[in-house]
Amino acid sequence: MPFTLTRTRALVLALCVVGVVLVGGRMLRPAAPRSAAPPLIYAAARSARAAPPTKLVVVDVAGAVRRAGLYRLPQGSRIADALARAGGATSRAELDLVNLAAPLADGEQVLVPARGAVAAPAGAGGSAPTAPVDLNSATAEELDALPGVGPVTAQKIVDYRQAHGPYTSVDDLDAIPGIGPSRIENLRGLVVP
Repeated sequence: MPFTLTRTRALVLALCVVGVVLVGGRMLRPAAPRSAAPPLIYAAARSARAAPPTKLVVVDVAGAVRRAGLYRLPQGSRIADALARAGGATSRAELDLVNLAAPLADGEQVLVPARGAVAAPAGAGGSAPTAPVDLNSATAEELDALPGVGPVTAQKIVDYRQAHGPYTSVDDLDAIPGIGPSRIENLRGLVVP
């Protein structure tokens, strides 16, 4: 029986040829290079390169927090940011004793006291502390224990730190009324910025 090309067979044959050409062309065409990325990724990479790298400060969060430890935070962060990074305060935390708005300084320890915790005595008979006092994390009571620093001056040191940010040098104490060059020299070795 001879093969006759009917209109239906011609249509089916034409569709098969088109299908083979499409599939064959797709298989023979070279694949797009894998290193090509969508334009959105390139735009994000360019903007990341244009922005200056963010400086980080490292702080130690301790006390009545969920996850105490060392945390890296962007410069300009506040104590509230460090507390949030540590998982927040526990139910025993006495947050009224913590200035959550104070700026963080590199190397600072953020200590969140627990309710009912007894503070350690500042030193017997007003003697100087044995370890240097950190100007950026010391309380007014710790500063008051230093020789030549009374409660009023200690509070001025804390107030200045809260208003102007962390101390970068012991010489920054010169900006505080009541502290002159001779007192700064007496405090060298007893305090660190």
